[in-house]
Amino acid sequence: MTDQVSLHAVVLHGTGGVWHARTGDGRVVPVSLSGRVKNASSFKLAVGDNVALEEDTRGGSWRISEILPRRSQLTRREPGAGFGERVLAANVDQVVVVMAAIKPEPHLRMLDRFLAIAEANELLPRVVINKIDLVDEEGTFHRFADYRHAGYTVHLTSVKTGRGMNELRQAMDGFVSVYTGPSGVGKSSLLNAMYPGLNLRVGEISESVQKGRHTTVGGLLHPLPGAAGGYVVDTPGLREVGLWGLPPADLPACFPEFRAYLRECRFADCTHIAEPGCAVRAAVESGQVSRARHESYAKLRGELGEAEEALASYTRRDGRRR
Repeated sequence: MTDQVSLHAVVLHGTGGVWHARTGDGRVVPVSLSGRVKNASSFKLAVGDNVALEEDTRGGSWRISEILPRRSQLTRREPGAGFGERVLAANVDQVVVVMAAIKPEPHLRMLDRFLAIAEANELLPRVVINKIDLVDEEGTFHRFADYRHAGYTVHLTSVKTGRGMNELRQAMDGFVSVYTGPSGVGKSSLLNAMYPGLNLRVGEISESVQKGRHTTVGGLLHPLPGAAGGYVVDTPGLREVGLWGLPPADLPACFPEFRAYLRECRFADCTHIAEPGCAVRAAVESGQVSRARHESYAKLRGELGEAEEALASYTRRDGRRR
């Protein structure tokens, strides 16, 4: 019988079936999935997963013998026309959504999508507006007032001047944070400035199309230096962001500023788009809820309804083929 050594580790990254995991003593080792885990696991391995490892002491290789239960996860819909789920990271505490104040111009409806995804996954969202040194700070502060009013923490940052960097780093200490946002907004530059030694590759901004070129090819979980510890997941810039598995009726609760009004509508199944007696729409008209945020909600609700219908149609066709 082969002697084995067991220990726990956290998955940092992986590609082509070869993963790397960090053990409790700080070692990073290549690992593979054991056959029984491949056959028995109900979900795919993701960065941030806590796993049990076993080592064949004769060969010195490590394999994952168990994927431990997740306390949380960040998911999104598969890109394109797919109906599957993609787990970006497991065991996450918060989602840090980074937008640039300019270059590229901030896409507020995309920001709303990222925030809704975080809310749907019951994760704490933070908003970072980077490159604040390139614009009028007071004007930018007011431009994102809707998000502060909704209850989100909004960080204004500049790698060049150091503005807001200490506060943002303190918000990350001891937590597992996912950094996400469009390409080119400076996610890697922010992390490199706060945590020298990460050496994340920094891309350029295309002046012609004002879209960042992708530099990160897959999710990477980086241990944070310092006594507080923690991890950060640096994700690829996402050109397409889609909600996954969220019933349209659950979307209103993903907009925090709606929550105080949801039970005051005339109809229990109110969509908060066109019904009479809608308390959310009344709050929009009175200025208590942002009209722009409500427009983003309506657009997302329509997309969720279309996705739900497409999935039902696909399921019916698949059932007939079988």
